[in-house]
Amino acid sequence: MITTTVVGSYPQPNWLIDRGKLGSKVPRVRAPEIWRVAPQFLEQAQDDATLLAIRDMELAGIDIITDGEMRRESYSNRFATTLEGVDIENPGTTINRTGVRSVVPRIAGPIRRRGPVEVRDVEFLRANTEKRIKITLPWPFTMAQQAQDDYYKDEEALAMAYAAAVNEELKDLKRAGADVVQLDEPWLQARAERAARYGVKAINRALEGIDGTTVVHLCFGYAAAVKDKPSGYSFLGQLADTRASQISIEAAQPHLDLAVVKELAPKSVMVGVIDLSTSAIETPAQVAERIRAALKHLPAEKLVVAPDCGMKYLPREVAFGKLVALAQGADIVRKELS
Repeated sequence: MITTTVVGSYPQPNWLIDRGKLGSKVPRVRAPEIWRVAPQFLEQAQDDATLLAIRDMELAGIDIITDGEMRRESYSNRFATTLEGVDIENPGTTINRTGVRSVVPRIAGPIRRRGPVEVRDVEFLRANTEKRIKITLPWPFTMAQQAQDDYYKDEEALAMAYAAAVNEELKDLKRAGADVVQLDEPWLQARAERAARYGVKAINRALEGIDGTTVVHLCFGYAAAVKDKPSGYSFLGQLADTRASQISIEAAQPHLDLAVVKELAPKSVMVGVIDLSTSAIETPAQVAERIRAALKHLPAEKLVVAPDCGMKYLPREVAFGKLVALAQGADIVRKELS
């Protein structure tokens, strides 16, 4: 009952990335300037950083862990920029969720996957922990919103092409040993009218034939970039119609009314109970209280608890402290229920 996990990312060490150059930006095209390590040594350095993330999550007591996304400049750009049909040498622009124009991949031809992108990530993670493991991918709707489409000229067609590529990747990730696969779809919330037209359709295409635990993560954006978050989701209940077995929402920072989880029945729900907008580390008692609030609307066997979003932009010591509080808070409530 009450499984603990992380959303995906964990802080990359300061010897691996230049935090000043990363800032609070979320790169859509490649951002090689953030890496402190020379290209010929980068993969080894990323492996070492991944081991640190694995051990921190294990030591904190988290049940389902990830690789911390140590090899990524952002949650989406590593996968999105490897696909055939994507031109990153001559990028385009689009309006981001804050209303600012940002540089994005330009779609210049048919979207196709050239080959596995994250399989080695899963294999490395699987070889270095006995815990259950999760891997994350950017989802088709979000990638379609984060691109300039000069080829399909049709948002839905572009999203469905991305969905087919994601589906191929997911099959390989499952074969490589991933227990849980998660699709990150933050833009469903940001562009709810478009999401209502084809968001569920794209997710279901991406999850076609994928067994086991599948998660759709829906958030308001990284706390480092989005300070003022709405108190409710504009697109949520519709996800009950997806093939996903679990829906991930953030609740701590936006003080979400958790009665909304009833809209997602019979799905399991991954509820954010760690606020990433502050470096203050929650006490286990505070986490336990947030978990109890979720249990008013969701049975314990359907509840997974996590930070609100990825922890990439926090100091490592803060992120670790918050994960310890998460594990200990969940343990408090488990003992109350036993």
